[in-house]
Amino acid sequence: MSMVLPGVVGFKLSGKLRDGVTATDLVLTVTQILRKHGVVGKFVEFHGDGVGKISLADRATIANMSPEYGATMGFFPVDHVTLQYLKLTGRSDDTVAMIEAYLRANNMFVDYNEPQQERVYSSYLELNLSDVEPCISGPKRPHDRVPLKEMKADWHSCLDNKVGFKGFAVPKEAQEKVAKFDFHGQPAELRHGSVVIAAITSCTNTSNPSVMLGAGLVAKKACKLGLQVKPWVKTSLAPGSGVVTKYLLQSGLQKYLNEQGFNIVGYGCTTCIGNSGDLDESVGAAITDNDIIASAVLSGNRNFEGRVHALTRANYLASPPLVVAYALAGTVDIDFEKEPIGVGKDGKNVYFRDIWPSTEEIAEAVQSSVLPEMFKSTYKSVTEGNPMWNDLDVPESKLYAWDPNSTYIHQPPYFKNMTMDPPGAHGVKDAYCLLNFGDSITTDHISPAGSIHKDSPAAKFLLDHGVDRKDFNSYGSRRGNDEIMARGTFANIRIVNKLLKGEVGPHTVHIPTGEKLSVFDAASRYKAAGQDTIVLAGAEYGSGSSRDWAAKGPMLLGVKAVIAKSFERIHRSNLVGMGIIPLCFKAGEDADTLQLTGHERYTIDLPNNINEIRPGQDVTVKTDSGKSFTCTARFDTEVIVHFMHFMYMNQFIRKSIRLCETGFGFL
Repeated sequence: MSMVLPGVVGFKLSGKLRDGVTATDLVLTVTQILRKHGVVGKFVEFHGDGVGKISLADRATIANMSPEYGATMGFFPVDHVTLQYLKLTGRSDDTVAMIEAYLRANNMFVDYNEPQQERVYSSYLELNLSDVEPCISGPKRPHDRVPLKEMKADWHSCLDNKVGFKGFAVPKEAQEKVAKFDFHGQPAELRHGSVVIAAITSCTNTSNPSVMLGAGLVAKKACKLGLQVKPWVKTSLAPGSGVVTKYLLQSGLQKYLNEQGFNIVGYGCTTCIGNSGDLDESVGAAITDNDIIASAVLSGNRNFEGRVHALTRANYLASPPLVVAYALAGTVDIDFEKEPIGVGKDGKNVYFRDIWPSTEEIAEAVQSSVLPEMFKSTYKSVTEGNPMWNDLDVPESKLYAWDPNSTYIHQPPYFKNMTMDPPGAHGVKDAYCLLNFGDSITTDHISPAGSIHKDSPAAKFLLDHGVDRKDFNSYGSRRGNDEIMARGTFANIRIVNKLLKGEVGPHTVHIPTGEKLSVFDAASRYKAAGQDTIVLAGAEYGSGSSRDWAAKGPMLLGVKAVIAKSFERIHRSNLVGMGIIPLCFKAGEDADTLQLTGHERYTIDLPNNINEIRPGQDVTVKTDSGKSFTCTARFDTEVIVHFMHFMYMNQFIRKSIRLCETGFGFL
């Protein structure tokens, strides 16, 4: 495997977390610091005495946020804490001893009880864990951290600010609007900031015992005081592992979560990936009829626009116990230090401090409830087999039997019309601009994974194939069907396209006719006419989760190049892998400074010989308006090596495919 050695950012941790501060507070703080520093394409290694005071589950929570802070990897060296976790999860003493001996012999084991030598890194960061404070992140990006004590003021700033990552532009006279409605015979009301979704979700946060048991303790204290989540708040609990259910039951805390509406709905990805399901019709109508900025609070990793739910424009990431607290409060427009969450059964005000567990309480719950046998019994299916999996009926055949009527799995077109001749590099000639974006277009904007909107091209496709709206499911569940995923590309309902003068929604202008069309319909017209397209964008194009469909979808739409201020590394490599050219504007330049409207036609010249392509080379882009400008080709060395390997292996691959036509998703 060929790869370029990455830069390694050394992130030194010292001190220890204060009482009441959670792993989620730490990870949101780390994410903000690393985003500001800039770690795209780099490894982040956490070191220092503070690491020894962080549990393995907390480390996993931090490492799993690497797509959100942009790094290739967040890394914690193995130490005694890791070994303790291996024992907790059922590994034998002999196995653990072998692992420790191997790592020590290779100088890969860290013992924080011994003096630590200074390491050399590409760059350095430092955080004293005692400086971390309770916080949440939002309303539209994971790295927009807000200290809990500043949340109320920050929310009102968001209402005032112009539309953007931290703004909704709600007129002053409309900020106190109250939407009254009937919720199944019960009077109800919503305001800007009202919480309508509260979800304990995400595989990392919901496999962390300290925050999961912390959420149960918040629910227990609230029940004892007589607080109750309003019935129109859609609550859910999706553990990341069956072990979580066992220790919540062992601790006796699951019943309190159930009383507050946090019943177990499934395991793994739910609300965080957009699988929140519909809101009650009365709640949805109250939001849309009154243009309410409704909120979701979730313990997931990502809160990009349009990802969580179409009707929640404000989405905040928070620790599981904070999710319960905000569900009880019913709004994000609250100062937890000064304002009561509700009124208890004794008629007295109940404050945040009355329901928040101490670090000691949580530690006691973890110690008494998280037992090694739980891991052993839950994961024995790894070696013995899962009966549900084993009982699945699988036809015996060497080739996959494609069902032409399936709306879930469809044979993709990537290998159709292939020749035995290896492809060369290709430029772009007289391409139209399909979309013109600003900054921070995420993979969720490019290829949403959540619900399929009823008026979208994908919905029309499903209806035409006899699928009822109630059975649409999500883009994520139908990612095996290229027909649907192509129609879902750039279908995010919150996407902003400059070709439409800032209008929000998955539409664009078909330049030759001036018509406003869905992105899919416009792209289909360009393809039918044999016309190439490109995308213009700002900084951090392709940030977020490394979703393969964010590159496969644009390729199927006929996009030949993306010209942006900067790219997220993994997405940039994925674009190259799908034959889409990633170009960067020169420093200080972008579409606006170059006065590009997106109505021009673009020609990009690349060398025909693959051996003439060099990392970071200048490429001239010409327009039919007479303007030309120079961009940097973002082909890194490993991308070129990958492409050259593909060319050398090309004939072997093509012949193999003829023998094993199982489709792109199955190879």
